[in-house]
Amino acid sequence: MFTGIVEELGEVIALEHIGDSARLRLRGSVVTQGSGHGDSIAVNGVCLTVVEPGEHAFTADVMAETLRRSTLGGLAPGDPVNLERPVALGGRLGGHLVQGHVDGVATLLDRTPGDQWDSVTVSLPAHLARYVVDKGSITVDGVSLTVVEAGADRFTLGLIPTTLALTTLGRRQPGDAVNLEVDVLAKYVERLLAHGAQAPAHPYDAAVPEGSAR
Repeated sequence: MFTGIVEELGEVIALEHIGDSARLRLRGSVVTQGSGHGDSIAVNGVCLTVVEPGEHAFTADVMAETLRRSTLGGLAPGDPVNLERPVALGGRLGGHLVQGHVDGVATLLDRTPGDQWDSVTVSLPAHLARYVVDKGSITVDGVSLTVVEAGADRFTLGLIPTTLALTTLGRRQPGDAVNLEVDVLAKYVERLLAHGAQAPAHPYDAAVPEGSAR
């Protein structure tokens, strides 16, 4: 589990396509500290497993499903990436609960620079629109952000100086693709509401005939 608070801006060393999957080599001096084989690291919001740890770099395998649902397949050597290690139990939840399971890819539509912050508009895929609300949380390229305004097919964000300086969102331009992960709580609530009226009876109730003593 992550929080969407990027720890460092890493760099792609290599991306090797192997059949319908890929192997990604990344540089990151902060996230590699204490990370070993089998640990998780979020890369632009995608939870990946470390398969080859190193002193200042690591390698991760990217399966076909991940390539299809995210922007990772379009990375190239030298590209910057947002990196975050999982939150430690008992650690501070600075952003919101982020799984690193990308729900879809969107497009940055517009950005308007301000004196101290930028206003950014991002497209909103139709299948995700119901999960995005004004002042709600969303993860864009692994960054936990607050939605300023949610529309039918787009939403706006305000990026503070820290976000602009320390994440890839400071460099994204109109037309660039970004990874989206909506708030997982919204998806669970929707699922529970859809099936709440059909909740199964307690196993004990089903086992005892009606009218029998208990």
